[in-house]
Amino acid sequence: MRWDNLADDPQNHRQNTRNAPHTGPAAPGETALFGMDAVTTRTFDTPEFRGITFHEIRARSILNRVPGASRMPFEWTVNPYRGCTHACVYCFARKTHGYLDLDTGIGFDSQIIVKINAPELLRRQLASARWQGAHIAMGTNVDCYQRAEGRYQLMPGIIGALRDYANPFSILTKGTLILRDLDLLLEAAAVTDVGISVSVGFVDRALWRSVEPGTPSPDRRLDVVRTLTDHGIGCGVLMAPVIPFLSDHPDQLRATVRAIAAAGATSVTPLVLHLRPGAREWFIAWLGREHPHLVRRYERLYAEGAYAPTWYQRRITRYVHELATEFGIGPAQRGTPRRIPAPDKTAPAAAAPTDPGATQLSLL
Repeated sequence: MRWDNLADDPQNHRQNTRNAPHTGPAAPGETALFGMDAVTTRTFDTPEFRGITFHEIRARSILNRVPGASRMPFEWTVNPYRGCTHACVYCFARKTHGYLDLDTGIGFDSQIIVKINAPELLRRQLASARWQGAHIAMGTNVDCYQRAEGRYQLMPGIIGALRDYANPFSILTKGTLILRDLDLLLEAAAVTDVGISVSVGFVDRALWRSVEPGTPSPDRRLDVVRTLTDHGIGCGVLMAPVIPFLSDHPDQLRATVRAIAAAGATSVTPLVLHLRPGAREWFIAWLGREHPHLVRRYERLYAEGAYAPTWYQRRITRYVHELATEFGIGPAQRGTPRRIPAPDKTAPAAAAPTDPGATQLSLL
């Protein structure tokens, strides 16, 4: 995807601040990656954003259709950001930066694309007669509650639009900032199906600091689960990733599921680490620095491609489900919305039609 495909007509959005650098002339038949007048590049000197560059763009569309061959249980997504300051070494979305000719390693962690017109654009697209009110998933590419959201505050406008059009949606996040929008989530859940999942793959703090350096701690994420549940919004946990040889010991899995259950999660869904191109190279480089003795084991385990062998995935899934049953929770069930009923049950139903099977984020 070229940069100009993400930007409005540059003639309509001239910026007065520093523009992104020119990358050279486009090849015949191509559009230049950086539209000089369409992209505003900013850096902020505050400690939380030091070393991070933000590229502000005005997108032409914010509703993205999931390819038909995808394993995802939903058809539409909204992604207000590209790149992610969570800096998870295993993040499968790293390859998406390559589509923009940006670095998929440190560049993915520090070059963040911000679709600054996302809320108003979504509201306009939801109002279209062509839109049929299908379920919309968020947090499926990069986290919509990453650190940048604290500055750009795009999600309140996005959730507000979904609430106003009673459009079902779900959010997957590692970010505690979602609690800022608790009131909006409650309002939306009163009129449509709202699914929230928090990603907690393990509770080992040393491993967390090493592989997810930009994220809130697992304990803080579980506090999000607890808070949402206390306010009546059922919250599931995507136990992802389970990292072979680093977080898959039975004692580690037991400790993680126990903590998830104690936080009041409605479900737990394990997902073994997968290493797609882009993520694979970055993760293996990290592994070589931090755990060089495991490199050959990973080469064997992932010799057939991005996914661990079926026998390994089934073993992890079976054991986690057994633990979940032991601790009183179960696996996520597709098509089971996490919803707060509207206070006035006699009022006419306002919910837009949902996409059955797309209300859970269980395959990310």
